[in-house]
Parts: sequence; structure tokens; C-alpha cells
Amino acid sequence: MTVFSWCDRLDIDVEEVRKGIGSDKRIGYSFIYPGCGYGGSCFPKDVKALIHTFIEYGINPLVLKSVDDRNSLQKELMVNQIFETFGNNLTGFKFAVWGLSFKPGTNDIREAPSIVIIEKLINAGAIIYAHDPVSIKDIESSLPFSVKEKIIFNETDHYSILENIDALLLITEWKLYRNVNYKILAAKMKQKFIFDGRNQFDPKLARKSGFIYKGIGR
Repeated sequence: MTVFSWCDRLDIDVEEVRKGIGSDKRIGYSFIYPGCGYGGSCFPKDVKALIHTFIEYGINPLVLKSVDDRNSLQKELMVNQIFETFGNNLTGFKFAVWGLSFKPGTNDIREAPSIVIIEKLINAGAIIYAHDPVSIKDIESSLPFSVKEKIIFNETDHYSILENIDALLLITEWKLYRNVNYKILAAKMKQKFIFDGRNQFDPKLARKSGFIYKGIGR
């Protein structure tokens, strides 16, 4: 079953939804950012612990279970976008991944969306070129050999992994990825597809530069 965000189904730009919700000062804009799922050592564990505690006391934690379920589905959203674009058999396709940690500023890859996305793409036959400034050793030690052997890692130059790739996947919103040079991308990439898992790039600028851009709820 193909999974979309509700914004995709309703043809609503998620950024407009964010502006509307955040305009309530009791909520604000600080933590309302659409993406390809949350991870880390705390939030996923704490949500699951709260669910377990509620159930122990005979309460059905509908909202918390929905949050947990939605997060799992959100990690598959980019994969489904890729399958829709290239088909379910990705043999021979090459994808560049920018960002492996669950958030910028850390090497923590626990519950990171990148693990789910990369494993699903490799299981479909893809070859992955991955860049992250600090997390490569950590993710290498956590992946099974059958997955790891199909990933080419690079931690020094995120543009160097773009040679002859079919699509660029942004998974972690590190600052060094923010001001992307579309001329370099166009010169290196085989096909001009960008899958932006954090809505970090400007979709209008990407499309103006000749790229097919797919974000989250955009």
C-alpha cells in the first residue's frame, strides 16, 4: 500500500498548514517542521513507554499510538515516492544520501529514518552513496553486512557522491546541505530528481534549475 501524508492527498502545501498552526502563540513555529520521521534515543522510547503505561492502567492511548504509527509510516514516505518514480525494482539505480544521523549536530543514528530508508532501497536492488559529516562510523557498525556492502560512504565531500546518480535524497538537515549548488548537481547527476525529506530546499528554485523535486507535503 502506498503511503502519503494527508497534505499530499488533499493537495495542500504543508508549509501553509505550518504557518496556520504556528500562528497560535501557545504553539508557535519552533518545532513544527515536516519531515521523514523522528528518531534518537529518547523520543521514540518515551512515546512507547507512555503507551505501555497507559495500557497497563487500562487506558487506550489513541493519540500516542497514532503518533508512533504515523512516525513509522513517515519513514517509508520517501521510499514510496521513489518507488512511484522508478518502480519497485531498483536494480541498477544509484542514489546519493545526504545525512545519516537522526538530526543535525549529532552522530546518533539510533532510530534514524536513514536506516529504514537505506535498507528498503537496498533490498529493492539500489546502490547507495552516503555522506554525513560525523555519523558514518556509527552507522557502519549498526548495519548488517548484506546492507553495508552496497553502500559507498563519504564523510569529506557531499558533492563527490553525486557522479552519475539517479536521485539525491536529503534525510538529515545539516547546515552544509542548505545552500545547494544546483549547477554542480546538474553537471554530476545522471537524472535530475531530488527527494527532500526535510523540506530544506526551495522547491521553486530546484524546479527552475531543471530538477524534479519531491518534498514532504509539498
